[in-house]
Amino acid sequence: MAKFAVMGAGSWGTAFSLVLADAGNEVSIWARRAEVCDAINNDRENTEYLPGIALPEAISATTDAGEALADKEVIVLAVPSQQLRANLESWAHLIPEDAILVSLMKGIELGTHERMSEVIAELTGAGPDRIAVVSGPNLAREIADREPAASVVACADQAVAERLQELMHSPAFRPYTNNDVIGCELSGTAKNVIGLAVGVCIGLGFGDNTKASVITRGLAETARLGVAIGADPQTFSGLAGMGDLVATCSSPLSRNRTFGEKLGQGLTVDEVSAQTRQVAEGVKSCISVSELARENGVEMPIVEHVAALIAGEMTPTELVSALISREAKHEVGEDSQRTDSID
Repeated sequence: MAKFAVMGAGSWGTAFSLVLADAGNEVSIWARRAEVCDAINNDRENTEYLPGIALPEAISATTDAGEALADKEVIVLAVPSQQLRANLESWAHLIPEDAILVSLMKGIELGTHERMSEVIAELTGAGPDRIAVVSGPNLAREIADREPAASVVACADQAVAERLQELMHSPAFRPYTNNDVIGCELSGTAKNVIGLAVGVCIGLGFGDNTKASVITRGLAETARLGVAIGADPQTFSGLAGMGDLVATCSSPLSRNRTFGEKLGQGLTVDEVSAQTRQVAEGVKSCISVSELARENGVEMPIVEHVAALIAGEMTPTELVSALISREAKHEVGEDSQRTDSID
């Protein structure tokens, strides 16, 4: 149906390539390392990130970005969020002028506080009608195993969102369209931070009541910030909001939840990082999200405490105690938007 470039050969980039191939598309994956490309091209498997998953012939891999990007209708960006700017500085001149750019990344850039779509627009000059995001409860291993899943394709241009929806709809993957790029991106970023907090609670030995409380209040924090920066409130109750948050906080397959769990068990950030092959985006995003919230006059106590934990300014036990000991407030109402009366 279309020719795709997927820029990034990690677990999610590879799993999403499988979705695209299952939907009838031709996919060229860009990877940094030749051994990853060799495994995909010769063994039909990404042995490092998705071992045991057979990849169809419609998927090929290359270390040559120009080769991957040439003559592609859709370019999917699947690198770690904090590496996007550096990569696009190298790739921008190779991107076809009419290509649609799709972000699978879930992060807010450190320093600039830009969402990934904003970084894409800045570096490529693409307008909002050419930039889309995919976000939802999409744990890579389950997607690669072709377990039924749904997601959101968000773009300011409804026709582009519908075109991508058609191209991504496989027997096991159901995409829904949305025009709220801001809400989808913020949800995907903040859920990683909340996932860290839930992991800490699990590592400390707390049960489902604690987890459910952190998940629910984390969603409320995310929605408050989202509304402040122009998102549609309804997005946060959908697949990109609650759906992604529940999957991240509930599954041991979640990198962020697992990272937080190890912190709760007493390991340091450096120790957990040394054990982790793939990036837990919330470790960096907690800083940029908390700073973005302060810029917009929105309190996000869970995010702020996770940032303090990552910075070594708070212990896991202190994180949980600080959240519970906060002044009791009304759960909903007009005051929930004010920074002087946030629960």
